[in-house]
Amino acid sequence: MTRPATLAPWPRDAWYVACMPEEIDDKPLGRKICGEAMVFFRGPDGKPAALEDFCPHRGAPLSLGFVREGKLVCGYHGLAMGCSGRAEDMPGQRVKGFPPSRAFPVIERYGFVWVWPGDAERATPDALHHLEWAESDEWAYGGGRFHIACDYRLMIDNLMDLTHETYVHASSIGQKEIDEAPVKTHADDHEVVTSRFMEKVSAPPFWQMALRSADLPEDATVDRWQICRFSLPSHVMIEVGVALEGQGGYDAADAVKASSIVVDFITPETETSHHYFWGMARRFAVDDAGVTDSIREGQHRIFSEDLEMLERQQENLLRHPERRLLKLNIDAGGVRSRMMIDRAIAAETETVMEAAE
Repeated sequence: MTRPATLAPWPRDAWYVACMPEEIDDKPLGRKICGEAMVFFRGPDGKPAALEDFCPHRGAPLSLGFVREGKLVCGYHGLAMGCSGRAEDMPGQRVKGFPPSRAFPVIERYGFVWVWPGDAERATPDALHHLEWAESDEWAYGGGRFHIACDYRLMIDNLMDLTHETYVHASSIGQKEIDEAPVKTHADDHEVVTSRFMEKVSAPPFWQMALRSADLPEDATVDRWQICRFSLPSHVMIEVGVALEGQGGYDAADAVKASSIVVDFITPETETSHHYFWGMARRFAVDDAGVTDSIREGQHRIFSEDLEMLERQQENLLRHPERRLLKLNIDAGGVRSRMMIDRAIAAETETVMEAAE
């Protein structure tokens, strides 16, 4: 067992997006994930590695160093660390007898670098969700990252109830029909799903752009859908789209709709901050890089609006910890997602306690 039996507000035995591959192509990257200060770099085989961001010599952050021949060299006194966490060499010193530093399991897949902050013995690549859109030529993807100063669960709440679009995103994806359409929520052992379907509506500005990109009339009346899927540890995939009215909506042929998946990987940093990796995978105009850029820019503006709202919400909650928040039926997706998180944390805690006995 490689971690203490502490009750953190996030599951530890899971794969989280740590960074995008290009962030570690030429230098180490320091990033705190699930309360752990980590440093990411590429080893001699080009594969990513992660160590605790702490030099065993004098405690300097290894992320302030550099990579030489696949070894992470501390920028303070030159101690070189290997991917396994063992000290390899240091000018004029004998260091191979140093106790190893903690190494975190890492894999690079689907265009991201993933890290397992929990028990390394439980880490397996099979535990990573399969992402069909990330390895199929029938899809295109573009995205980015935000650092957001709020509890990661507030972002999950935000994404599992899209009612806020009418108000926060009124100029891009919001419309009054979102408020009027009923929300359905269901859950099983693997995911929580909320869905909303709108028939015979006008496409808001973002979706007008998508219709143009799909060679469809932007002023057409459409059927619109939003299907939000939460899965552990903190991933939300949102199936969204519009189809020409009366052509089958969500089930319409690709030729008469613009459909996509809003990709949301939410990686906790601290109890009041997280890394938000966002993007959109789409099934229209997949070879058009200009469309990818336009959607990325549009999403950046939309998520910037969420960022301000969530950070101010976090400030309010910290200022008034005694306030009890009210729950409505539109909150069911977020509530059930939190319940799934709590069950995963409880199961991990029980495992740790049993191992300690």
